[in-house]
Amino acid sequence: MHFDARTQRALREAGLDTDAIATASDRVAELVDEDADRLREFFAPAGSYYSDMEMAHSAADTQEHATADVDLFTHGSDLRGYLSLDGWGVPVEGGRVLRTAETGSDGEARDDGEAGSDGENDDETPVLVELSLGATVHDRVRFARDPDEL
Repeated sequence: MHFDARTQRALREAGLDTDAIATASDRVAELVDEDADRLREFFAPAGSYYSDMEMAHSAADTQEHATADVDLFTHGSDLRGYLSLDGWGVPVEGGRVLRTAETGSDGEARDDGEAGSDGENDDETPVLVELSLGATVHDRVRFARDPDEL
């Protein structure tokens, strides 16, 4: 069970029995696994990535990162890992896909707006993601392959 004791109590008070709470807990874990897979997919291709990360040595609103790689793991409702950017890295404390695009037969992405309508389309590719970054950054940062997506 991935809900803490207070959450379990609130769900019981809302009318869910133990089996329903366990089913919901399992579904949360499945959704976190799916998000981790989609984030890995986003960071898999080689090439430049862009972010809205605030950096001490830059006044620019958009940062360009020549390389980016993410190593993620999940446990229950937790999504954690490590993001490597241009020779330095930072812990990942969470993440989500903000926007997807439909992939055409030519492999090119076509923007379809916000993510999360049904989450079941295998022909969608993430174009804008957000990671909650830990020590040294302590912020939610958006990443895109196209700077105009930010």
